[in-house]
Amino acid sequence: MTILPATYGELIHGLKHDGQPVQAGVFNEHQVRAAAGMTLALGATAFVYAYFAKQYVPIQVVTTLFFVEFLVRVGFGIPFSPLGIVAGWMVRRRPPEWASAKPKRFAWTLGLVMSFAMMLITNGGIRGALPLTICLVCLALMWLEAVLGLCLGCEIHGLLVRRGWVRKDEAYEICAHGACAVPLR
Repeated sequence: MTILPATYGELIHGLKHDGQPVQAGVFNEHQVRAAAGMTLALGATAFVYAYFAKQYVPIQVVTTLFFVEFLVRVGFGIPFSPLGIVAGWMVRRRPPEWASAKPKRFAWTLGLVMSFAMMLITNGGIRGALPLTICLVCLALMWLEAVLGLCLGCEIHGLLVRRGWVRKDEAYEICAHGACAVPLR
């Protein structure tokens, strides 16, 4: 396993997909899902405090943590993020299941935007339906990734590639559930 600064993700020498060498960065899907599970647990706890006890300090702290988490993931990758490090330790005994880094980066960029908005909203003193609704949407997205392995951001990335709005990497992309598959024309 080699991590190069010019490449986003991990370059795994000898990794093949459909008989072709993978030339792009990848991440361990097990690590990604474990990190999503931890964000789900933290987010759900903060939501419960905000909704039932009307205590918004936990959601303020968690949204700030998520902003930092996604900022590190987008900039450097999940092996360097705080929850990613813990997730990597949690799944270290499982054989890795590799997924392309580019769709994950796109999904984490969406998470970065949402966590930044939530951080501004909750730390700005806005309470009630707006932050709770956004929080529920985020919890649903984290649940889909952690429990079902369905990365909605990856699916959106795949759709953008299929429509021709985003350029597909020259290197082969591997996504869970075929989200990166581009049918031959």
